[in-house]
Amino acid sequence: MKELQDIVNAFEQAAKNGKQTALATVVLVEGSSYRRAGARMLVTDDGQLTGAISGGCLEGDALRKARLAMAKNKPMLVTYDTTDDDDAKFGVGLGCNGIIHILIEPLFPERTDNPINLFKHFLSKREPVVLITLFSLNNRQAAQPGTCLLLTADEHTIGNIPDDDIRDALLADAKNVLKNGNSVTKTYVYGNGFTCFIELMRPAVSLVIFGAGNDAIPLVQFAAVLGWHITLVDGRANYAVRERFPQVKKIVIAKPEQVLPQIVLDDRTVVVLMTHNYNYDIAMLRQLLPLQLTYVAALGPKKRLSRMLDELNDEGISVTSAQLNSIYGPAGLDIGSENSDEIALSIISEMQAVLNKRTGNSLRYKILVHDRNIENLIQQELPVSDN
Repeated sequence: MKELQDIVNAFEQAAKNGKQTALATVVLVEGSSYRRAGARMLVTDDGQLTGAISGGCLEGDALRKARLAMAKNKPMLVTYDTTDDDDAKFGVGLGCNGIIHILIEPLFPERTDNPINLFKHFLSKREPVVLITLFSLNNRQAAQPGTCLLLTADEHTIGNIPDDDIRDALLADAKNVLKNGNSVTKTYVYGNGFTCFIELMRPAVSLVIFGAGNDAIPLVQFAAVLGWHITLVDGRANYAVRERFPQVKKIVIAKPEQVLPQIVLDDRTVVVLMTHNYNYDIAMLRQLLPLQLTYVAALGPKKRLSRMLDELNDEGISVTSAQLNSIYGPAGLDIGSENSDEIALSIISEMQAVLNKRTGNSLRYKILVHDRNIENLIQQELPVSDN
């Protein structure tokens, strides 16, 4: 979510300076591309770019198209077709062998339906939302409604769907996306024939680090680059200080039994036990196990974690298979880490893999990195209205 927050910040600064802006969004990918649907970039009229819609090959042309959209005050859909081997003729030289559809929307600070306001609402809470972006894939000269509605976790809507013919069907699909957890792209054949990118957006990862030793510093730095929300917990007030950890969102100085009421844990929370104090770590593990978090890392050798689990078992605490599967110790992927920087990289990589339900294997062994086939584009025939 760091990229989205950067876009919001850049928009506010541009508005303050009286600059025009446009939002470029990858709304559909057929075949292979560098970025997936949902990638975004903010463009200012003087050429400043925030975010990315490709690996750098599309940005220059998208800037020109964005300036045109700003000049006309009208959203436009742009398609880059690189399925031809000689894709250099498109002026971008992608070499990706895919078709990328990008919606470019001029932004107006004074309008309440500005997409940035929807982003702000999402970023203000730790809740999943569904964002709806409407465009006309079959008729590029038709109106392109763009980013128009946000469905909150409690199914409250912010914004408006401009086409009455598809509103009920679209909201039903958005609720299904919120429930099932998978973004979809769908074309509603009746009415104006709009295609809709129904996008599930999840909160930023929350990283809770137990331990404020020197080896926690690179872990914090890596997580900060990713835009994760970081909480640091330690019982030593002279270690857990803002001067040592300026990128941490919250610092908690407490004994183990006092910690949990002071922090928020959810399904986007990952935890590292790295106080190097056996009693503190096991006290926290004892409290964390029943919460069934997605990822709990135990720093140190396997025998240290085994000792903890044996001790908990002796106390009459039965560790279930599900709980055991959520504990990662020794923590991190096997990348040959030695120093604290390399260990931090290993742990962060493992967290990312677990959160995304991936194995952490090399991509060279995958035939298809992302499922971006056109089969992801669903069509639905809607009944004719009685009106």
